Amino acid sequence: MRLSCIYECEVLPICYRMMFVSLIKKALEISDKKYFNKLYYYKDKLNKKSKNFCFSVHLNEYEIKDEHFKTNSVQFNISSPDAEFMINLYNGLLKIPVFEYKDYKLKKQKIRNLKEKSVKNNIVLFKTLSPIYIKDREGNALELHDEKYHENFNYIADLTLKNFRGYGLKQEIIFKTIDMKKIVVKEKLINDKDYLYL
Repeated sequence: MRLSCIYECEVLPICYRMMFVSLIKKALEISDKKYFNKLYYYKDKLNKKSKNFCFSVHLNEYEIKDEHFKTNSVQFNISSPDAEFMINLYNGLLKIPVFEYKDYKLKKQKIRNLKEKSVKNNIVLFKTLSPIYIKDREGNALELHDEKYHENFNYIADLTLKNFRGYGLKQEIIFKTIDMKKIVVKEKLINDKDYLYL
């Protein structure tokens, strides 16, 4: 399932990813607190299992000023194979007319369900809407041409599927790039002072 959400906003932080993770968590908590706790907590501790969703943020027109995007609206896309997750997310997002995160505000304009495309072949062409960040078990970031990239890409895909449906990949995924380029993503760390560059 896929959702596309349009929000009105004047300013968005350059390090916006945690803002949208917070929006997802808030929507799930409002919709179904029991489900939210099952997803994010395990025996009163944070649940570090991979989550079976991904998202992207798209700005049509913007200007960068200091550490902010000056814009009018933002498109927030989210995808997951988990119907329970998406239904809870959708219901929660509908109940949040204005989302506040630190000094930023997102005012809901439109939320719509996007039509899914059927996958009928074992060779598929995808357009990536956000970076695909893969690191090895030692925590080192891997570039697309790195020989370990393929192995670790499959490891993450297998683990994510196991966490979602109980079993992993049925066969290895061969990931070939067509027109991808390296970008550097800037994010703030938890202490809100230092930056992390991915």
